[in-house]
Amino acid sequence: MTQRQHADVLVLGGGPAGYSCALRASQLGLSVLMIESDQLGGTCLHRGCIPTKALLHAAEVADITRDANTFGIRARFDGVDMAGVHAYKESLVSRLHKGLEELVARRKVVVVRGAGHYLGEHAVDVEGMVYTGDAVVLATGSAPRQIPGIPIAGRIVTSDQALQLQYVPASVIVLGGGVIGVEFASLWASLGSTVTIVESLPRLLAAEDSWSSEALERALRRRGLTIRTGVTVTEAVQDADSVAVTLDSGAVLSAQVLLIAAGREPRSAGLAAAGLAIDRGYVCVDERLATTHAGVYAIGDLVAGPALAHRGFAHGLFVAEEIAKRQPVLVAEHLIPRVTYSAPEVASVGLTEVAAREQYRDVSTSVYNLAGNGKSQILRTCGGVKVIRRGPKEGGGPVVGIHCVGDRMGELIGEAQLIVGWEALPGDVRPFLHAHPTQNEALGESMLALAGAPLYQHS
Repeated sequence: MTQRQHADVLVLGGGPAGYSCALRASQLGLSVLMIESDQLGGTCLHRGCIPTKALLHAAEVADITRDANTFGIRARFDGVDMAGVHAYKESLVSRLHKGLEELVARRKVVVVRGAGHYLGEHAVDVEGMVYTGDAVVLATGSAPRQIPGIPIAGRIVTSDQALQLQYVPASVIVLGGGVIGVEFASLWASLGSTVTIVESLPRLLAAEDSWSSEALERALRRRGLTIRTGVTVTEAVQDADSVAVTLDSGAVLSAQVLLIAAGREPRSAGLAAAGLAIDRGYVCVDERLATTHAGVYAIGDLVAGPALAHRGFAHGLFVAEEIAKRQPVLVAEHLIPRVTYSAPEVASVGLTEVAAREQYRDVSTSVYNLAGNGKSQILRTCGGVKVIRRGPKEGGGPVVGIHCVGDRMGELIGEAQLIVGWEALPGDVRPFLHAHPTQNEALGESMLALAGAPLYQHS
């Protein structure tokens, strides 16, 4: 091996966590080397957040076109041109990728192309060349989790292959009712597929509040999706035309495509051999994201917790400032906003009702139904906003959780994060106006209810 280059900060991985760390470290005057085996932007830009949301928007256009006559617009839905859909998706990815490459170059971050392997001793090997840093930041991300005994091939796909399908499957079985499974199930249903979701846990989106899960399941069933919870798959066999899936009940389901959406797992191979402490595949870190090797940090999906791009961004910025001795503050995990971009969307921040009741002696809730919101009715969406506060409904403590279900609810979660993060009382929010007609009014109405002055009926 040949010693090649040294930097103040050596970042292994060019996804959201890695490149945000590299950009911020460069801003702070540190020299930065970033190693990436594929394309800058990582899973989020090329196989995750951006391409999936592009497909979901195309699916929304399909739904709107089908229902155009409802709005008095004469239009006809003639089908889906998947080549055109992919061209739209790839144009977005390409434009954002080009912008990121230019930004990294302007910030004078040196990018090394190739597969990097952490060796310990602040060193990373890239195809026989060794790079070192005063600080090393591990940001190798995650990959789709596979299920033992069900090989990925042909008609059995993960989200990576699903993003590239050149046709709309006539029928799909989605194995997994988490965020990835629900989003793909939603978009395929909008594009015309017959969709069945199979989830081993008792409900979809098990990490969300049970109220959100129930509201989502009702909405998806109304859209024609079949949902089977509390069951597991024991076998999947494919032939040239279909995939047969056997459940633990003995029932057999058949579809044109089987999507394995069992979540994601960290790309941590080789890190234990290099001497780092690993737990269930995740790199062990302290509250400052430092590993068991001095001066070595792990960020993003390598660290146990929600696999979210914006969490990775926050980790990257935090560690860059930590290395530069800026004494940054890392947001608590429960204050990270979460959005599932299905139709309807599910968005939340803070504690679920179950978690709040475990943590506090007294908890109260308020649910505002979107049937009372003018903009929601214009958009023809259903759902609601649930707010959880400490103490009694009137005169209690701060808001500790906000949960939203409905189209475009992700756009409300920024205000919701501020309310929960700043431990606002409902009465603190009550004087602030929410423009009419907006879906933001639903959040305002929920605060009015908990402040003891509901304008409309609340549960």
